[in-house]
Amino acid sequence: MALSSNISGASRSLRVLARLLSYPDAQLLADLPDMREALQSEGALSMPRLVELEQLMHTLASRSTLDAEAHYVELFDRGHATSLHLFEHVHGDSRDRGPAMIDLTKTYEAAGLFLAPGELPDYLPVVLEFVSTQPLVEARAFLSEMAHIFNAIFSALQSRETAYVNVLSALLELSGEKVQPVKVVADEALDTSWEEPEVFDGCSVKGQGKPDQAQPIHFVKNDAVKSRAGVAATAGVSP
Repeated sequence: MALSSNISGASRSLRVLARLLSYPDAQLLADLPDMREALQSEGALSMPRLVELEQLMHTLASRSTLDAEAHYVELFDRGHATSLHLFEHVHGDSRDRGPAMIDLTKTYEAAGLFLAPGELPDYLPVVLEFVSTQPLVEARAFLSEMAHIFNAIFSALQSRETAYVNVLSALLELSGEKVQPVKVVADEALDTSWEEPEVFDGCSVKGQGKPDQAQPIHFVKNDAVKSRAGVAATAGVSP
């Protein structure tokens, strides 16, 4: 479905997609009937996409708030591949992420939109809220530039067999883009990245050799040793 024929009349649908990707607290679950009505009345999405979104909303409605929240955290907050922070897919933890955040925040502010305390500008629900307020040309530019990220998140969610993948499918349709599955690089388990060494507890194993690998040992004299060495040298005695 072409972007030009949909995006100008999809502001409510974009906001619903943003809401569905947000933390599923009790208020969100209570708002599901209104979101369903907004999607159906606007008619910006095709019937297959509406059916898929209905599947997600039904799944959310059938869960308790605690279960829905726990699933959301496990899915989106415990790995890189499914992260909803878009710059993480582009810049990772590099220094380029900070300037990109600042530039995007300025873009929002120039349009008269300001982030709430604690909100990050590259969080996908925030991005979609912004896009939903923009004219056709600006909306097309934003969504087109991010389509490759949407496909990456789509593929990661698909591999997790979660109904949340249907939100990305709907978003790609509104963007006028086709789903193009990409290879998903498995995230390193958190238990592995934070595992403590076998001998020295209290720190990560990152940057350390395996137990069966030789590791360099460096002896560094502390102040007390240096002091004794200085005294010994003065007395003509080897430390």
